[in-house]
Amino acid sequence: MKGITTDQGRQTLDRFKMEAASEVGVTLKNGYNGDLTSRQAGSVGGQMVKKMIDAYKLGNKQ
Repeated sequence: MKGITTDQGRQTLDRFKMEAASEVGVTLKNGYNGDLTSRQAGSVGGQMVKKMIDAYKLGNKQ
């Protein structure tokens, strides 16, 4: 989260990550989650990207 410069931005990203994790059935803790498997971490990241792409597509439909 090196590029996040505000507390509000960091909190927003954390909520987004928790939401995506919940959608794919991965339980995240606040703070360190180094005990996740690569598959679990990848599914959370993949879900986040999917949601961002979907939001972009909705925003560009006119």
